[in-house]
Order: sequence, then C-alpha cells, then structure tokens
Amino acid sequence: MAQLELIMPKMGESIMEATILKWAKKVGDRVEADETILEIATDKVDSEVPSPTAGVIAEIFFKENDVVPVGKAIAIIATDGEAVAPKPSPALKEEPMPAAASNGHSNLTVANGVTHAAQPANREAAPSVAPEGPAIPGRFYSPLVKNIAKAENISTAELERIPGSGQLGRVTKQDILAYVETRHAPVADLQPAAQSPIPNSQFQTPKPAVSVSGNVEIVEMDRMRKLIADHMVMSKQTSPHVTSFVEVDVTNLVNWRERNKAVFEKKYGEKITFTPIFVEAVAKAISDFPMVNVSVDGNRIIVKKDINVGMATALPSGNLIVPVIKNANTLNLVGLTKAVNDLAGRARQGKLKPEEIQDGTFTLTNVGTFGNVMGTPIINQPQVAIMAAGAIRKKPAVVETEYGDLIAIRQMMFLSMSYDHRVVDGSLGGSFIRRVGDYLEQFDGKREV
Repeated sequence: MAQLELIMPKMGESIMEATILKWAKKVGDRVEADETILEIATDKVDSEVPSPTAGVIAEIFFKENDVVPVGKAIAIIATDGEAVAPKPSPALKEEPMPAAASNGHSNLTVANGVTHAAQPANREAAPSVAPEGPAIPGRFYSPLVKNIAKAENISTAELERIPGSGQLGRVTKQDILAYVETRHAPVADLQPAAQSPIPNSQFQTPKPAVSVSGNVEIVEMDRMRKLIADHMVMSKQTSPHVTSFVEVDVTNLVNWRERNKAVFEKKYGEKITFTPIFVEAVAKAISDFPMVNVSVDGNRIIVKKDINVGMATALPSGNLIVPVIKNANTLNLVGLTKAVNDLAGRARQGKLKPEEIQDGTFTLTNVGTFGNVMGTPIINQPQVAIMAAGAIRKKPAVVETEYGDLIAIRQMMFLSMSYDHRVVDGSLGGSFIRRVGDYLEQFDGKREV
C-alpha cells in the first residue's frame, strides 16, 4: 500500500513550530485532495492544512494542542484507496509508561513517523555543572530555548542532558529557566537522594503568590497572547535594542490630506489615512539605506532585495498581527492605500492568508492611533528595525521665512525607531529615521490625486 507522510508546513521565515488546534479527520477516514485534515496555529496566524492527495488516514502521530516542529511528519495517508485498519497513535491513545522508564519526561522518540520506546537510562547524581538525564542528541530546540542557552553559556552537550517536560521530551522555556536557577546550586540541594530521579516539579518555575483578599480576577492568557509574549521575550534576548527619535513637521501632508480625502475616496473608492503615506516614506528611505532591510544569521548579514513593509494591526481581542505589504516600493500611493485598507480590514476579521503575514523585512506601527505621542517598539524578529509613528498634534514651532524666524502653529509628530545594534549602529539608524522624516516634511502639498 502506497503511503505518504503529511508534513507540518513551514508558515513563515521565523516560524519553527506550530500548535495543532483540531483534527478534522481521524484514522480510517477518507480524504480528498485539498480537503482539510487539521487546523494549526503559530504566533502569527491560524491556518488549515489540506491533504496533498486523495486517500485514507492511516496514522496520526500527534494530539490536539501538541506543539510540533515544522518539517515533522504528523500523519500518514494511504494513497491507493484500500481499507486501512486503525492503528494505535499518540493522537488517539497514550500507552502507559513502563515503571522503569518513569523518569519525569517522555521516553518516546519519533523516527520516520514511527514511535519507538527509548532504552531506560540509569540516573545517577551528577556534578552541579551538568543536568540530570541521558543526552538526547538531535532533539529539537525552539529559538527561545537556544537563545537562553547561548545567553547562559550552556553548551550543546549540556543542553542535550536537560530533561524536557514537552512533547517527546522537548525542552520548554520553563525547563531551561528552572535549570538555570539550579545549575550552580550545591549537589545536595539539587538531589537529596543519590539514586532518586528528579521530579518534574523541580523544573517548573515557582508560581506567584496569590492575594488572600480575593479581590482579584485571574485571566488566563489566550493562545495568541502566550505566543506573542514568548516572541517579544525572544526578541529582547536576541537583539540589543536601541531607539532613536526625530520630531517631524507634517503640516503640508496634513493639509493635503484634508483637502483631498473626499476627492480621493470618490475617485478610487478608498479612504486615505496617514498609514500609506508613512509606508511610502519608509520604502523610499529603505532604498536609500538598504542595510536597514536585513536580517542576521549567526555572523552573516542577509540583505533583502525586496522591500516588504509589515504594519502592526490591533485586533478586536486586543492582540496584534502584522500583515505585510509586499514590494511596497513598487506601489504608488493609490496602490499602497488599497493594500493598507484591504490587509487591515481582513486582519480584524480573521481572514488573512498565511502568506500575507510572511516575509516582512521592516515593520511600521502607528501608536498615534491610540493618542500616543511616541513609543519604543520591540523588533519583529528576524527583522532588525521597527518604526513607530506618534500622534500628530498642533504645536508652536519655529518657522524659517524670508522675513526671519517666526513662531507658528504647525502639525508636529514624533517618529521613533528601535533597531538591532548588532548590525545597525547609531549612525545608520539615526540617518535612516531622519530620512523618513525628511520625506514626510517634503511632502508635495500640490500633489495631484
């Protein structure tokens, strides 16, 4: 019987794993080509995984809510249409762990889509510089776990010996943080009994104290908020953030929009906001300073030729998502307006496609929408810079005229940009944000709609 592995798809450049939300099919079910088999979620978007071929589900390897690395086989599809006898699978039933293997983490490994039991290992007291547990070479580690290990000088060999509480022994953030807290403690504190296995609870972070008054409300983070939280922490651990600010006089721009917004909407059927004008200025500045449009791979700098500007969009739930305007430098103001309105609208309706949040090379966030005058945004990895546009407000400002300097009421705003100081120094970062400001200040007030 011909069989095909269903692989966890890669949903974006920085996406290394996805969570299984729901299986739409079970073992023995018939599926047609392009029919949905399961729903998955990343820190960016929820998506359906279609069947690449017609056939019958022969095996399922993971349960709902499991976190699975991209590229991993998650199911087997029998493609010749013959009847398939249901097989036990981790997604349907978990076999009880043998007593000899109950060491506080899973002893199962998956190779070529088949589950195998690992050989039990003797657990003896180890020096304080090394964790307990057998080495597990080739085990998957999330980018966050790798960054923590690098920051704490944990070698690969040491990392492989940390017991994991995740699926198939995967080391979670809680596992490695708990290990960091105890790695320099005396051996007696780590393991009172020489031959006793380490309980799972030892590798969990302590819970915060709960108010005894009862006058509190505990709200569980939703899945997207948890993923956003992990992504933000990972970004701060990865990139040394520096933020630069400039103040910009956008009086000409504001007056032009006010005069032309009704004409623009009547002519093109789109409401023009300030966001597409900001994106236009950013795209021009990136063309002038291409080394802002990069990512970092170890000691290499990857220079992106495409200028794909992401725009942070607030969702009704309060969470954020970043749809991407591809090749923004090739679009005129009308094209940018249509792209901004379309992506923002479908983002709030939860109708974005996975490819519409991928491949961004620079991000813009408009904190002025919430009345904020400036902000210090966190870089959207693997990018190296993110710009925030503050609220536009009338302020007294010095204006140079042929009659000398005058004080006038002007439309002013702040731009701020956080950048990765590993590859963007103050000269480049400061020059870039100043150039964006210059393009906005030099906006042609007589520009035709």
